[in-house]
Amino acid sequence: MTEGVLFAIVFVGFFVLRGIFATIVFYFILPDSDRCPMCDAPTLHIHSPVWRRTLPGLRPSWCPDCRWEGMLRRPEATTAAAPAVTRPSSGSPAQH
Repeated sequence: MTEGVLFAIVFVGFFVLRGIFATIVFYFILPDSDRCPMCDAPTLHIHSPVWRRTLPGLRPSWCPDCRWEGMLRRPEATTAAAPAVTRPSSGSPAQH
């Protein structure tokens, strides 16, 4: 290989690696809640099938209070404990 081709491969490789590293860092900087990063108000989810297929871990959001719009991480699904439901006792058969 010539020196020019070798330099181009290394230069392009560093450029691509820098882009991948920056994307990973910025992904973890994004908040993972539905609150606006500017004013802490609840944001509205903007449905976009293109973003959903392209970046499944992110969701486009819009804040109606401060008009901020951008990407937020999808919050992890939490499984809240269901409240215990009890049936009212109808008494024992001997009481009827």
